[in-house]
Amino acid sequence: MKRFGLTLVFVFPLSLLASGFAFAADDSKVKAATEQVERGAKKIPDGQIGQGVEETAKGIGNTVSQGAKYSGEKLKDAGEDRRAAREECLEQCAR
Repeated sequence: MKRFGLTLVFVFPLSLLASGFAFAADDSKVKAATEQVERGAKKIPDGQIGQGVEETAKGIGNTVSQGAKYSGEKLKDAGEDRRAAREECLEQCAR
C-alpha cells in the first residue's frame, strides 16, 4: 500500500504536467476571437462607432464560446490523462 501511495504521488503530477504541454498550441481560436475584440475596440476612437461596437460584441461572444470549448477540451483531456496514469499506477503496484 505504501508503494502504491508513492507511485501515485509521483505519477499523477507528471501526468498533469505532460497534459499541460499538449494544450499549448490548441488555443488559436480563442486568440483569434480576442483579436477580434481588439480590432473592434480600435475602430471606436477612429469614428467607426457602429462597426466598432458590432465587431467588439461579436468578438466577446466568440471569445466566450471558444474559451468554453477550449476549457472543456482541456478538462476532458486532463481526465483521460489522469485515468491513464491511474491505470499505469495500478499495473505497477500489482507487480
